[in-house]
Amino acid sequence: MRRIAAILPMLLSLLPLLPGAARTQDLAGHGGPVRALAVLEAAPGAPPVLASAGFDHAIILWDPLGGRALEVRRWHGGAVNALLALPGGGLASAGEDGRIAFWPATGAQDAPAGVLEGHTAPVAGLALAGPDLLASAGWDATVRLWRAGAAVAVLEGHAGPVNAVTALSRPLAAPPAGPASDAPARVASAGHDGTLRLWEPGGGGWEGRVLLESGTPQIALLALPDGVLAAAGADGAVRLIAPDGSVRVLDAGTRPVVALAAAPDGGLLAAAGLGGNVTLWSLPEARLRHTLQGPGQPFWSIAFHPDGRSLWTGGQDRRVRRWEVATGAPLGPLAAGGAETEAGPAAAAAAAEPHGARVWRACAACHALSAAPGPPMAGPHLHGLFGRRMGALADYPYSPRLARGDITWTPETVADLFTRGPDVVVPGTRMPVQTVGEPADLAALLRFLELATR
Repeated sequence: MRRIAAILPMLLSLLPLLPGAARTQDLAGHGGPVRALAVLEAAPGAPPVLASAGFDHAIILWDPLGGRALEVRRWHGGAVNALLALPGGGLASAGEDGRIAFWPATGAQDAPAGVLEGHTAPVAGLALAGPDLLASAGWDATVRLWRAGAAVAVLEGHAGPVNAVTALSRPLAAPPAGPASDAPARVASAGHDGTLRLWEPGGGGWEGRVLLESGTPQIALLALPDGVLAAAGADGAVRLIAPDGSVRVLDAGTRPVVALAAAPDGGLLAAAGLGGNVTLWSLPEARLRHTLQGPGQPFWSIAFHPDGRSLWTGGQDRRVRRWEVATGAPLGPLAAGGAETEAGPAAAAAAAEPHGARVWRACAACHALSAAPGPPMAGPHLHGLFGRRMGALADYPYSPRLARGDITWTPETVADLFTRGPDVVVPGTRMPVQTVGEPADLAALLRFLELATR
């Protein structure tokens, strides 16, 4: 679903390695919302390495327990939507630029070791479908299978963007033919069209069928170790599809669920969403164990620690946070990382217009109010916004649509942007779709911006 899975691809300038405080569980370094997480395979006895990626084009490798960034990789020409840990400690990434990149386990890398090209729209999901088979989900309505650096199959059937893909080691709706390792992989995909589709090898190629029609866009998909398929989407429900085809629905709330993760032993399922919380379910009984309450901003990604005792989340506030599974408690502060009050005019504006400052928090993950040097951000700074033409900052790489500069930002044009939405006002923009529905909220935001961006 484009409105829900919309991503902000803005070129990241040089992002410094952040030393961080020892043993911190709150990792700050991204210049935009954190869209994907992956725990890389580590040598026996070695601490885990966590990879995060975001709307700011960056992939950051972390020593999460030590609280420091090990490496920053800047290569994708847009937001990085998906990360996949590879055997041996490697990493695959995919993004808004439609490309899939492969990164080795060690050594600072300015460019990937290999690149797959073929999707004609953003790539939203990656999965290993076998020892030498990679599956990718694209907004070009296709699932693609890759081997030895080339596409071996293009699977078509979804009526719109494909948001997620996963691999199952046994067929659904049929008894397993033998041990999971003996059965060929099956690939499942989830789409904006509300369907889950199952793709199976046969007849000299891959054959697809509709596994489930949910009626609402499906965003996240995950194969569990026992052969169950977990899917979630715009209606806030998590659906568990058993090998016999039966479906069980978990009520994770009313806000869209955009990320799923399972503990290594398959005994826990985590569902993260735009409502700003994570529900944690015990399996197979599907009992709600905890609800992890965040700092009030959407979560976009989630990953378990290899020992299953903690998990990490990435969110709108640009931070990666660690949580204790046993209690559901955060292992660090929950201050909203994307809403810090800036100095100067912004601080005075927040004091004069606190309502508008609160509304501004949804924008603060990607934009700075000041032109002063600071942490790299996914979007351009807003200093001097009113009276400035769209796309006017010389040192910022705007999307082609915004670079046309045919709008001058005034209170009226900014109000129009947040009333009708960026996708309507400037079709073709790569801004995330955000609207302000309450007139009082919009008026307060405009008053705050007029004061804070002078």
